[in-house]
Amino acid sequence: MVSYRRTKRILVTGGAGFLGSHLCERLLGQGHEILCVDNFFTGTRRNVEHLLDNTRFELLRHDVTFPLYVEVDEIYNLACPASPVHYQFDPVQTTKTSVHGTINVLGLAKRVKAKALQASTSEVYGDPEMHPQAEHYWGRVNPIGPRSCYDEGKRCAETLFFDYHRQHGLPIKVARIFNTYGPRMHPDDGRVVSNFVVQALSNQDITIYGDGRQTRSFCYVDDLIQGLIALMETDSTVTGPINLGNPGEFTVRELAELVVELTGSRSEIVHKPLPQDDPRQRKPDIERAKRALDWHPTIELREGLVRTIEYFRTQIAA
Repeated sequence: MVSYRRTKRILVTGGAGFLGSHLCERLLGQGHEILCVDNFFTGTRRNVEHLLDNTRFELLRHDVTFPLYVEVDEIYNLACPASPVHYQFDPVQTTKTSVHGTINVLGLAKRVKAKALQASTSEVYGDPEMHPQAEHYWGRVNPIGPRSCYDEGKRCAETLFFDYHRQHGLPIKVARIFNTYGPRMHPDDGRVVSNFVVQALSNQDITIYGDGRQTRSFCYVDDLIQGLIALMETDSTVTGPINLGNPGEFTVRELAELVVELTGSRSEIVHKPLPQDDPRQRKPDIERAKRALDWHPTIELREGLVRTIEYFRTQIAA
């Protein structure tokens, strides 16, 4: 039996998405009551179907750009399309989700005195001049480019969180999430891991944009979720921003070759032009997370890819 006093009612916006569904699952496992809110733009009911029979889980279709009136103890704000394919489909709505949605989340948190966590992103660093990227770096973002609806929207969301903290004393947490992968990724989201895995399993050409020497750091979803929960559970002196990601750095070409090896694919690697403002390097400095959260990723890329490939293999076969 779970102690009533330990049970929290937790709101997860974007809860039917890739990260949100894993977070809901983990929080339920800790004995909490979960209100999962999603407008199903990129999230899917299928991601949380296995949770629907749990009496402590509630699914609500709602767009966070409109106010939400509920009673909760904590809020994880994950609502926003996170891949270029999705956030560039309707860039105005993407900005509204990050700005209007965040205002609504913070207004709710202020009314009910809930602790709120913002799922920010490494994209706030833009195409960085500092490597690896540490939290004190302010970034190098193009404010009028095709990616700015997401980059600047997330930067504004961080601003709002800290202004509500300073002006209203709201307890906040801000996590800057670096490239994360794993089961339940959308197969058509345009992200490099899902792209490569789906193409390899279908024996299609694997598409690398640019020369493939740009680097990324890949964090398996289980590690990332543990980091988010650890951040939420810190005391009020820890606000962030805190980088959450795996500091292991790989070129995009190395990732493609590893996916081909692990899938046994007959795919060939082909190159296409690099999209505008695509960052050349991405690697988190996680020293702050190690100190403040006693957190670091434990799942290596090869192991995480094996699990991810198996997930996509079952999806393609279904």
